[in-house]
Amino acid sequence: MLFTPGPTAVPPEVREAMAQPQPNSAVQPEFAERYDRLCRNLQQIYDTDHDVIVPGGEGILGLEAAIASLVAPGDRVLCVSNGIYGDGFADFVADYDGEAELVSAPYHEGFDLDAIEDALSADEEADEPFKLATLVHCETPTGTLNDLSPVLDLLDEYDVLSVVDAVSSLGGTPVPTDRIDVCLGASQKCFSAPPGLTTAAVSDRAWDAMEDREPTSLYTNLLPWRDTSDGFPYTHLDANVAALDVAVERVLEEGVESVIDRHERAAERCRQRGRDLGLSIYPDDSRSSPTVTAFHVPGEAQRIQQRVEADHDIVLATSLGDLADDILRVGHMGYNADVEKVDRVMDAIGDVIA
Repeated sequence: MLFTPGPTAVPPEVREAMAQPQPNSAVQPEFAERYDRLCRNLQQIYDTDHDVIVPGGEGILGLEAAIASLVAPGDRVLCVSNGIYGDGFADFVADYDGEAELVSAPYHEGFDLDAIEDALSADEEADEPFKLATLVHCETPTGTLNDLSPVLDLLDEYDVLSVVDAVSSLGGTPVPTDRIDVCLGASQKCFSAPPGLTTAAVSDRAWDAMEDREPTSLYTNLLPWRDTSDGFPYTHLDANVAALDVAVERVLEEGVESVIDRHERAAERCRQRGRDLGLSIYPDDSRSSPTVTAFHVPGEAQRIQQRVEADHDIVLATSLGDLADDILRVGHMGYNADVEKVDRVMDAIGDVIA
């Protein structure tokens, strides 16, 4: 039983779609029709009028490609962070010879709004203003759901483009996509499709900024996906597209609001069962994501993870970096946002703790 916060368990009908013979993405119009339908359906989940594209490549491709598509050497980027993936955006900026200014907060706290506003106001005096800012909606390693609205308000005030990693939140909780210039998702999280595809909602002004950026790459470049009417930039992952197409249709058949409610119920059950077992939630209930719960078990996470798998055949995740043995993560997202499945997982954790 795979209960990690991505890749998630994949429903049978999604696996079956992937196993079927696929049309050739280069020459058969059936593939383009499927791709276009998928993009239109994703717009409903993103709840946006922005263009939605689906490049071939795991979700990290989207994060890097957003930077590669927008950041030219010397461009200044404000990287807002309170976690590993927020920090990682600054590394991507450096890789493409941009100048990253990292505004960090402790991993157990929310964004530092005062520091963000200080950086933006000081930037008005700079010769080169910030071109864009990066944020993470759900910091999966700590289960933290960040409030984007106050930061987006500031970015609007200072006319700075926004790039948001919504990989672990999209499809499980509302995302203010229409306020974001590049909003990134991935197939293997709340959609419960296999890894291999990035999704991105891109605003008109983000496209314009990409047009002004002299491209240095084909693969890590979102711009060629703006218009695929004459073909795709490279051979697409036809079986992955078929799987994601079915996975997204499952979400729409259930109804986006119903899916979000299901995630909320699963998260609340997980946390209540954790509290009953005496477990602490990281960072706290008020800022925990509906898609993943992080239990703070200092020095015990890997032992519990291994025992749960060995004794109950359930695969959980620990955290990353310095918190790798301090946080045990339960990924109730997508297909696994189910109260009965959560109860089975928490019964296993309780048995191991006892």
